[in-house]
Amino acid sequence: MDGGSQFQKIHLNLSLSSLVTLEHVDEIMEILKRELKDYEEFQNQKWKKIKKTPFTVLISCLLSLRTKDEVTIDASIRLLSRYDTPEKLAGADIKEIEKLIYPVGFYKTKARRIKEISKLLLEKYNGKVPDDFNELIKIKGVGRKTANIVMVYGHDEDDYLAIDTHCHRIPNRIGWISTRTPEETEKELKKKLPKKYWRDFNHLFVRFGQKICLPVSPKCSECPIEKYCKKVDVTRHR
Repeated sequence: MDGGSQFQKIHLNLSLSSLVTLEHVDEIMEILKRELKDYEEFQNQKWKKIKKTPFTVLISCLLSLRTKDEVTIDASIRLLSRYDTPEKLAGADIKEIEKLIYPVGFYKTKARRIKEISKLLLEKYNGKVPDDFNELIKIKGVGRKTANIVMVYGHDEDDYLAIDTHCHRIPNRIGWISTRTPEETEKELKKKLPKKYWRDFNHLFVRFGQKICLPVSPKCSECPIEKYCKKVDVTRHR
């Protein structure tokens, strides 16, 4: 075997090994899809009340920070059924925005932020949400998670993986990875998680983390993937 062929074989083996290091990934993803199907369908029906655009995805994501899904959806519907473009939201009264998004967490701060972002989009980006990740994270209030969500669900790009606290905590708890920050988790999962699961990963693991795999005292007795979980750092469970 010549040197070039040997190098290609080694590279291929390394690439394949990175995809099979997540134990039982197919089983876990399929189980979560099945178990959360009814909840997903209910949520999706509600989201259909809002026209999906990069802007509505961005605003909904900003509202969702530190807020339960049910509250986020209802607040997004109230707000975006009236103000679904940067032009409309930039011209809205701040008190009206606050009223429409209440009771999302930090609603007054978020009202100011989404109005400011709407103005910025008009002034700097011709009223469009950037389809460049690096431009998105330049916007004040837009972090990696939000930018990834906008790229995936707003711009329909497949090369991004959104990681929030649940998506960071659960893969570590299962034993898939050992990382300290969501950013490290994003990098590791991009190496190891089969790309066919990237689009579903965020919303499945967020729902799972909110309903069963709680940060403190997870509901292991109700967990459909309990037999695959190494329970890393779990000291108390139900």
